[in-house]
Amino acid sequence: MLARVPPGSEFEQIRDVNMIPGPAIGKRAIRLSNDLATPFYRLFWGRHIHHGLWDATESAADAQSNLMEAVIREARLQGGERVLDVGCGIGASAIHLVKTHNCRVTGITISRVQQQWATIAAIGSGVGSRTRFLAADAETVQLPPGTFDLVWVVECTEYLFDKARFVHRVADWLRPGGRAVLCAWETGDGPLSEESQRRVYEVCAGFGLPSLASGEEFRRWFADAGLEVNRRSDWTPRVSKTWEISWHDAQRSGVHWLARLVGRRRLTFWDHYLAILTAYRTGAMKYECWSVSKPSASCRSGLQAAQSVPAAS
Repeated sequence: MLARVPPGSEFEQIRDVNMIPGPAIGKRAIRLSNDLATPFYRLFWGRHIHHGLWDATESAADAQSNLMEAVIREARLQGGERVLDVGCGIGASAIHLVKTHNCRVTGITISRVQQQWATIAAIGSGVGSRTRFLAADAETVQLPPGTFDLVWVVECTEYLFDKARFVHRVADWLRPGGRAVLCAWETGDGPLSEESQRRVYEVCAGFGLPSLASGEEFRRWFADAGLEVNRRSDWTPRVSKTWEISWHDAQRSGVHWLARLVGRRRLTFWDHYLAILTAYRTGAMKYECWSVSKPSASCRSGLQAAQSVPAAS
């Protein structure tokens, strides 16, 4: 039987919470896995190491661009923003934001391989002066509070151990009136059956994830951190094709055998493409994009003033 909500935790009172823990894993293993996997991610997923967003019969590269542009729309970029890209991968999103919206981007990745790759790519793209990439842990890195207009988090929270605390960190990094966009792999809605829990656990085990959380948990964490949810979008049907195509490409290429040889048991994600595809299709998992904002100082002052007015007798 898989564990659901730890006894005595803050989530025990929420009946539809679906936090599913994965096998025991450490930061070092996650870092090493990303170091080893990055060349294979780049080979099969392209410059953007994230899902594609399909409308019809686009190529995988076009579908990834679709997701990038959809997240930009959710972020309501105006141009010139100071952006923190958490889980920046090899820097493709950061470079795109600089070139198309004149942003200034700080990227964070736990992988030094990705950090160096992103730095070189930004210099080669002519945007080195407007980007900075840090090899750091998003759960412990120290950044000045109130520094960023936008915090960009695309498929990173899956690898975090204290997701609730991370959401509070996002709120702290944002300036008053700032925004955040977060795309996350989540557990499905409502109490999950044992079969659905098993499917999610298999994904956590195959991809080296500490846990996956439900959308309701994210909603609560945003509220607890003082962030307002502007929009919540379920993109599951449009992203699941990523894994169908990836699995077929991997089987045809045979490179998955090289990955297994190079990484031994650290690159087992090759064998779990169908697991995540099945989890999406059965409702055990979903993929959501959240657009949230931090109230401006004037809004908070107004709210505090309203709360301080004595009730009429």
